[in-house]
Amino acid sequence: MATPKPERPNTVSGLNHKRDKLVKYRTSLEAEIRKVTCDIDHLEAAIRVFNADPALAAFKAYVVQHRAKKGTTSRFILNMLREAQGRPVTTMEITQAWIAERSLTCDDQTRIVLRQRIGSALIAMRAQGILRDVGKGADGFKAWVVA
Repeated sequence: MATPKPERPNTVSGLNHKRDKLVKYRTSLEAEIRKVTCDIDHLEAAIRVFNADPALAAFKAYVVQHRAKKGTTSRFILNMLREAQGRPVTTMEITQAWIAERSLTCDDQTRIVLRQRIGSALIAMRAQGILRDVGKGADGFKAWVVA
């Protein structure tokens, strides 16, 4: 007995084509967001050149501006630890990768705040039983692996 053919074979093909188009569009938008974020960072760096002593409010605005959407940091950390394939990864390595991924230009103070935020996410995932810390890495920061 022959397999029945779908009543509308072009429907599935059309939906697949539309999905592929939307995925490509989303990828281009993400690339554009990274470019705009980089441009904003450069402008803020130029502002800091002329204003050598930025106010605390300006610093807070900078950090809030680059806030990640909920779950983004956790997904990033888990992907990085999975790619490490069991090798412990330190908090600072994760922070540096996060800065590179988001194309941020950071001074020392911003890097410290980002490291603290990454550290908070790591501790929360440890409390959930997802990660465990395995002492300190060569750079002196805590090292983490997937539990």
